[in-house]
Amino acid sequence: MGLDAVPLGRTGLRVTELAFGTWRFGRETDAGDIEVGEQRAHELLDAYANAGGRFIDTADMYGGGRAERYIGDWLADRDRDRYVIASKVYWPTSTAPNGRGLNRKHLRASVDNILDRLGTDYIDILYIHRWDDATPADALMRTLDGFVREGTVHYLGASTFHPNAWKIAKANEIAARRGSEPFTVAQPRFNAVNREIVGNYLEMCREYGLGVVPWSPLAGGFLTGKYERDAEPPAGSRGATDQQFVDSYLTPSNFDTLDAVEAVADAVDATPAQVSLAWLRHHDQVAAPITGARTPAQLRENMAATNIELTATQRDRITDAARR
Repeated sequence: MGLDAVPLGRTGLRVTELAFGTWRFGRETDAGDIEVGEQRAHELLDAYANAGGRFIDTADMYGGGRAERYIGDWLADRDRDRYVIASKVYWPTSTAPNGRGLNRKHLRASVDNILDRLGTDYIDILYIHRWDDATPADALMRTLDGFVREGTVHYLGASTFHPNAWKIAKANEIAARRGSEPFTVAQPRFNAVNREIVGNYLEMCREYGLGVVPWSPLAGGFLTGKYERDAEPPAGSRGATDQQFVDSYLTPSNFDTLDAVEAVADAVDATPAQVSLAWLRHHDQVAAPITGARTPAQLRENMAATNIELTATQRDRITDAARR
């Protein structure tokens, strides 16, 4: 069964029910290797597209721009209009004084460079990757609206704003007063153990009609089931080298949630990763979780989550465990 198209909030745009995240593309490891090189990136994009995937998520800082270049090279002999491409701006892309943030000079250069690397003349969704307190909200919204009016950007989004829902609301109120383009897509962290957005953030998204496209649906790999309670993290895993990850995720309460995920996975003959994605997809405000992968086999396993239907009782079992 292929991936289906779903509505993205109140944008009128339809996107694939699972987005493909490319943060590993071109990423340099501590050992100096490239985690996912161009050949493997194209194999992953092929696997996603062959399953009906059309929603690709990237950022100008992924792999120092290599991720967008890989995508652009892959798109070169394909029908660009069949794909929804989202990218993000904010982080430094040069050492120049204005080479980061949301000032107009940096945004103009960032958008132009994204278009060049992708080999296209428009970006479907442009997210701001962080808020920039040095740039007033009215100046930011005026600049972003200019991109939409000139046709280089179609929709505006805000990524990683779960503690600051009010900033998106403020920006959208400014846009409403001006008659300019508002934020219409939100990209928060959301999964069974990271539920900070439940409450004010999701209420803000509902009020303003923002489509919700969550990142980290597997909690950095914790919800795949690779970690065990009271055991050393497996060699080669993120938990084996990242103490912050251990402190944040390998906690008793998170393992209680993982126990519930694994019990449901056993009941439906699926993997914990598939059940975690299915749980998220069943949320009434989630349009399309972003899933990434290192191998085509791993990606196909994640995409199979779209075939899993959880009962209300199974969903509640996971949610109730996460609330404790």
